[in-house]
Amino acid sequence: MVIEHFFLSENGWVPNNAHLPVIGYRGVAPDEGGDLARTFERTFAGNHWQGTWRNGIFDYHHYHTMAHEVLGIARGHGVVMLGGPGGREIEVSAGDCLILPAGTGHCRISASEDFLVVGGYPPGQDPDLRREAPGEAGLHIIATLPLPETDPLGGDAVSKLWQNGG
Repeated sequence: MVIEHFFLSENGWVPNNAHLPVIGYRGVAPDEGGDLARTFERTFAGNHWQGTWRNGIFDYHHYHTMAHEVLGIARGHGVVMLGGPGGREIEVSAGDCLILPAGTGHCRISASEDFLVVGGYPPGQDPDLRREAPGEAGLHIIATLPLPETDPLGGDAVSKLWQNGG
């Protein structure tokens, strides 16, 4: 298992999160009988992440002020841009998982036809969809949003990398 992390700074109208890094797990999800989506759903729920959904990643730049987000790649492969227009391109494939702190811009650049993502959020956090500058109120929400108590995959990356604001 490989764990990557990196910070993204403000990028035009996309605030990103200067205090918490993006966390990327590579090839970590064991496949339970060929249904990796179900594996992600069970793992996220077992670690108290909620609001799980199955879909893709929107093909336009957006971010959330009111929720951190986990994106488990359940099928296929793709390229995701993080950080807003002109940001960092990340190749993802089945078994990879991204944990995005609130404010992190994300957008699907390309994907295989079978691309499937399972997403979720920490308890009590409901995502808003933002496609414009957050303003002072939005920046305050991002800066004061509670940290999740658990890592969605059950590891310790979130507690180690996000403790005390990164």
